[in-house]
Amino acid sequence: MQAIRFEQTGGPEVLKLVDVPRPSAGPGQVVVRNHFAGVNFIDTYFRSGVYPTNLPGTLGQEATGEVAEIGSGVSNLKVGDHVAYLGNQDTYAQYSVTLASRATKFDPQEISMECVAAVLLQGLTAHTLVTRSYKVQSNDWVLVQAGAGGTGRLLIQICKHLDARVIATTSNEAKAEIARQAGADHVINYTEESVPDAVHRIVSEGVHVVYDGVGKDTFAGSIAALRREGSMVSFGNASGTVPPVRLFDLTEKNLCLLRPKLYGYIVTDDEYQRHLNAVFDLVKCGKLDVQVFKTYELKDAAQAHIDLEARKTTGKLLIYIP
Repeated sequence: MQAIRFEQTGGPEVLKLVDVPRPSAGPGQVVVRNHFAGVNFIDTYFRSGVYPTNLPGTLGQEATGEVAEIGSGVSNLKVGDHVAYLGNQDTYAQYSVTLASRATKFDPQEISMECVAAVLLQGLTAHTLVTRSYKVQSNDWVLVQAGAGGTGRLLIQICKHLDARVIATTSNEAKAEIARQAGADHVINYTEESVPDAVHRIVSEGVHVVYDGVGKDTFAGSIAALRREGSMVSFGNASGTVPPVRLFDLTEKNLCLLRPKLYGYIVTDDEYQRHLNAVFDLVKCGKLDVQVFKTYELKDAAQAHIDLEARKTTGKLLIYIP
């Protein structure tokens, strides 16, 4: 089978399409013939060495496809079922192996394979952030950094579904319009004005919570935009890792700072299925609009990383796996 691998960490150019052995299903596992894999910033972290990984390295956190092989003890799935699953840095490939308990069956007549692949990781991330990291309530003021991005758009939509008031940041007018269409009540162009100043003009006391997946470049402004007893949820490093934080800096406004990871919220099968079913329900009832910005061939995975890191994209990037 074909897969994307890298022999050393570095830029997108280290990603190569190679032939590798097809995996086999062990007890409690299934092999999935992947059709679409999602592209996420975390993939670039592993590729570049920001996050440690074994070499030669593989990539990919999510995919949709069909069950190709079933291991012993699996009773909830059969060969040919359409499934979505979270991978283990291994979905940029024609075949991957996963636990049957984490492969969720879906009807492609209700939700397309592309849509499920596009919403899986980012949808779970957004849903756990607004229900677990900080539980958004009706009339809360929420700041979403990078509101036109894949996770940002979903955060805006889920927060509006929960009747919150949302301020989003973007870098230009085209992206601002995307954030508005997602439901943002106010949009701040961070290249033209100070985000915390603009936030405090909109709501003088500041926001209840900031969801910040950008990292180094936005962290200080996110903290400054919070109200007393506000919550800062830092969940990504798109601009680089956040420098060390002095806890004393949080005391003036009694702030709460969290650096969660998705997998800490979906440790059990029940947690995983509960959050994923909630995301699927939001999509099926029209409350969550999922947009795919571009789909790349497997051989063009490096270009997908180039475009993602250049912030040329809005919405989700997918890899089609022939």
